[in-house]
Amino acid sequence: MRDSAPHPGADPWSATRRLPRPGAQDTVPIAVPVPTATPAPGGSSGQRVTTLDALRGFALFGILLVNVPHVLGMPSEVGGVEAPVRRALDLFVQYRFNVIFALLFGIGFGIFLQRAARKHPRPRLLLARRLAVLFPLGGLHQLLHPGEYLLFYGVLGVALLLPLSFAPRWAALLVALLIPVSPVPGALVLGYALARYEIPQTLHARRNQLVVVFAVSAALAVPALLTQLHGPRDLGFALTTVLAGLCLAAAYSSGLALLLRTRAGKPIAAVLEPLGRMALTNYVSATLLMVSAGRLIGLADSTSWWTMLGFAVAVIAVQAVWSRLWLAHFRYGPLEWAWRRLTWWNLQPIAGSAASAA
Repeated sequence: MRDSAPHPGADPWSATRRLPRPGAQDTVPIAVPVPTATPAPGGSSGQRVTTLDALRGFALFGILLVNVPHVLGMPSEVGGVEAPVRRALDLFVQYRFNVIFALLFGIGFGIFLQRAARKHPRPRLLLARRLAVLFPLGGLHQLLHPGEYLLFYGVLGVALLLPLSFAPRWAALLVALLIPVSPVPGALVLGYALARYEIPQTLHARRNQLVVVFAVSAALAVPALLTQLHGPRDLGFALTTVLAGLCLAAAYSSGLALLLRTRAGKPIAAVLEPLGRMALTNYVSATLLMVSAGRLIGLADSTSWWTMLGFAVAVIAVQAVWSRLWLAHFRYGPLEWAWRRLTWWNLQPIAGSAASAA
C-alpha cells in the first residue's frame, strides 16, 4: 500500500478545496486536503490512528493514579514523613499524564475539525457543539471529582481553539509555545496545532522523528527530575515540576509510540487501544468506581498507598476487559456515542464492530 505521508517540508493543506457555505456564518472556510495517494494505515483519510488510541489508554492509567488519592482525600504523609509511593507518583506521574491527556484532546479536536470539514459546510459549528457538550458533562463530573478536566477542556476549546481555527496553523503553534508554563492549556493548543500540521495523523511515517523526540526528552528528563527531587516538596506549578513534567510526558509518549511498532508492542496495543477508544467513558466511569468501590474498601482518607496502587491496577484491568467486550459489538463507547450524536445532531448508529468506526 502506498505511503500517504506528506513530503518533508510540504504543506499538506496546500492542495485544497473550499466547501460552500449556505449562510453568512463561518465566513472563513476550513481548508480540506485533497487526497493525492492511497492512504496508509493510520493516515489522515478518516481511519483511526490506533497509536493515538493506545496513548489515550496509557494516559488513562496515569490519570487514575493521580485521581484516586485526590478524589478519596488520601494524605501524602505517614507519621510526618511523605509516603514513598506518593513521592514516586510526584516524580513520575503527577503533572505528566494530564499533559499527555490534554495533548491528545487537542489532537482529537484538530482531527475532528478537519474531518468535519469534509462532511459539513459549517465545521466550526460542529466543533462548537462538541465543546459545548463538555460543559454539562464536566459540570456534573465536578460534583464527584472537583478539579476534573472535561469542563476545563470545554472552556479552553471555546476560548482558544475556536478562534485559532480562523488563523493560519502557525498561529496555533505560536500560541502553544507562548503558554508552556501552564502545561495543560499549552498541551491542548499544541495538540491542536500538531493536528493542523497532520503530524499525529502520519505517525506511521515518522519513526525517525519519534526517535529524536524520545532521545532528547529522555536526556532532558534526567536533570529535570534531579532538580525536582531536590527542590521544594510542594509541587504546585513550580517551574521545576513543569519542566520535568513536559520532558517526561514527551518521553513517555514518544517511547510508547516507538514500542508499539515492535513485536513486543502488539500485546500492549491490544490492551491499551480499546481503553483509548472509549477514553471518555472510561475516564468518567473510573470516577464512579473511585467514589463507590474505593470507599467500600476503605481508601477514603487512608494512608494505604500500596492498596491504592492495587485498586488502580484493578480498575484499569476491568475497564480494559469491558472495553474490549463492548467494542466487539458496538462501534463506540456509550459516552462517545452520545457525544457524537449531540455533535452531529442526528442519530448515529452504535451497532457494529469497532473496526468499522472511523
